[in-house]
Amino acid sequence: MEAAVEVTPSKRPESPPSLPEHPIATIEAGRKWALLDLKSLWAYRELLYFLTWRDVKVRYKQTLLGVVWVILQPLLAMLTFSIFFGKLVGVASDGIPYALFAYTALLPWMFFSKAVTSGGSSLVNSAHLITKIYFPRLIIPGATVLSGLVDFAVAFVLLILLMLYYGVGVTLNILLLPLLILLTVLFALGVGLWTSAMNVRYRDIGAVLPFAVQMWMFVTPIIYPLSLVPQKWRWLMTLNPMTGIIEGYRSALLGTPCNWSALAFSATVTLILLFYSSYTFRRMESHFADIV
Repeated sequence: MEAAVEVTPSKRPESPPSLPEHPIATIEAGRKWALLDLKSLWAYRELLYFLTWRDVKVRYKQTLLGVVWVILQPLLAMLTFSIFFGKLVGVASDGIPYALFAYTALLPWMFFSKAVTSGGSSLVNSAHLITKIYFPRLIIPGATVLSGLVDFAVAFVLLILLMLYYGVGVTLNILLLPLLILLTVLFALGVGLWTSAMNVRYRDIGAVLPFAVQMWMFVTPIIYPLSLVPQKWRWLMTLNPMTGIIEGYRSALLGTPCNWSALAFSATVTLILLFYSSYTFRRMESHFADIV
């Protein structure tokens, strides 16, 4: 007898589930007109900390001198300016030793320039994060700016040693220093937010930004005092927000008279720029993952 063979019908492959025409849920930032979404930033504060620390470690990874570069960069710049502008050209320094005069301005300027140039390309360099997970995108340029404070603090030690060497004492103007540091951070953040958002859409920004920052330095009283500029053109110099900030550092650390009008103008421009940059950033934020 032949054995009966049971034939089971083959299972037809299941068709994939159809996707809805419209997304079920949309993850997006809050109100675009809000200056800073502090609630979201606080919720992702640990990510801000880790990205900040990552930027610090990556900057000096596989370098021979490591964190020593933090001091070498402003030190070498100060020595170069002291030789060429202080000795050879004889640029006045308002009665302050030129090396100390230049380093006091180079310290906040190098923090600002690094924060702006790195912040401008931060979103493009973090495309692998933006396209995969959601978090407030403002954290990326914010972490870049905050990481520069570590370098600022380390290089500040050399400034203290220079003040001791030249016998420059501390005055009550030192109380301005925390405000000036905060003002520098906010101004760098405002510029960094705008340039980083623009760089996602227009990659020319990333190429132009380093050159623009370099030119910006020469219209800021870093290698020369503001008093060297003729009186009739001095008001034009104060339209540069970094002028009031740099002069404020010299007043706080070296005891020179404070230019309150220039400092007030810098603070006003900083707040306006921060509001405008934050609005622009939040308005463009939802499209970053599509075009980055």
